Amino acid sequence: MSTPDPEVSERPQRRTFSVADKLRVLEEIDWARPKEIGAILRREGLYSSNVTRWRRQRDAGQLRGLAPAKPGPKTPAANPLKTDLERLERDNARLRDQLSRAEAVIELQKKVAQLLETLPASVDRGERK
Repeated sequence: MSTPDPEVSERPQRRTFSVADKLRVLEEIDWARPKEIGAILRREGLYSSNVTRWRRQRDAGQLRGLAPAKPGPKTPAANPLKTDLERLERDNARLRDQLSRAEAVIELQKKVAQLLETLPASVDRGERK
């Protein structure tokens, strides 16, 4: 059985950076001259994409109370148009109900008009025979 190499871990683990580390590196990079940024990234073992993502998080205010992300599926973002859609659906249902009542009244008026047309003229004037 061979002895494990001390340079290589058996199971690699992803590096994690605390909020303080991220802010420290960002501040150092912000104050550095363009030629010094590469040296800072090499020293810290970072890619420029890490710095870009951390800047976005800092600018969005996410680094103030950054907590580790929970594993698993993410909840979908709330649809800002959902409340408008619900209101329009309620209005649509109300208007459909009003339309059906109006159609019923119009149908009744048509029947009354047909009945009045079929009555004899003497009954219409109120005359008696």
